Amino acid sequence: MKITILTLFPEMFSTLTHSILGKAQERGLIEIRVVNIRDFSKDKNKRCDDYSYGGGAGMIMTPQPIFDAINSVCTDNSHVIYLSPKGTTLNQNKVISLAQNYQDIVLVCGHYEGIDERIIDLCVDEEISIGDYVLTGGEYPAMVLVDAIARYVPNVLGNENATEDESFSTFLLEYPQYTRPEIFMNRGVPEVLLSGNHKEIAKWRENKAIEITKKRRKDLYKKYIKDLSGKKN
Repeated sequence: MKITILTLFPEMFSTLTHSILGKAQERGLIEIRVVNIRDFSKDKNKRCDDYSYGGGAGMIMTPQPIFDAINSVCTDNSHVIYLSPKGTTLNQNKVISLAQNYQDIVLVCGHYEGIDERIIDLCVDEEISIGDYVLTGGEYPAMVLVDAIARYVPNVLGNENATEDESFSTFLLEYPQYTRPEIFMNRGVPEVLLSGNHKEIAKWRENKAIEITKKRRKDLYKKYIKDLSGKKN
């Protein structure tokens, strides 16, 4: 998979060369390219922002540098995403869909008060938001999206079953996890996890996942119950 990130601040993405993503790139499983939008500005001072028509606080990213940056990296197979508070809220189903359906993704990071709407009309295939809050730019949302998508690229995690029992994969939050030592600060590991009875362990984990979801995310719990009822019917 190839992911290209268009941004005014390429230095922010140095984190993507570390940990699992760094190893995935070293192994050639995923290619992450960061492109500086400012390099495409035709302004003599490489300026990429200007005042908003109609007035208002803050500056708007001008269309020319973004347009040329997008066209320099896009192919017929590219899927262009603009990270925006106005976009569809990111969830696990969207992450899986992107990972399965696209091998060439281009992420456009806005900044200041956003980008000229004509870029969205001309170049963007979809807008995605990572939540109902506003950040200083699209760089952090882009990092979140890259990390989430990369986990579904074959062999990136090493264990192909690693994503199956995670939170949100079945409308349930993940069950509690424990490791050594068996006793820590006078708190022990639940006995069922030490039993070796895989059927009982699976049952305990499912019950705990249901319990936690019902307590913390009633919206997800309702979806889980609805999905469960549909499968029974």
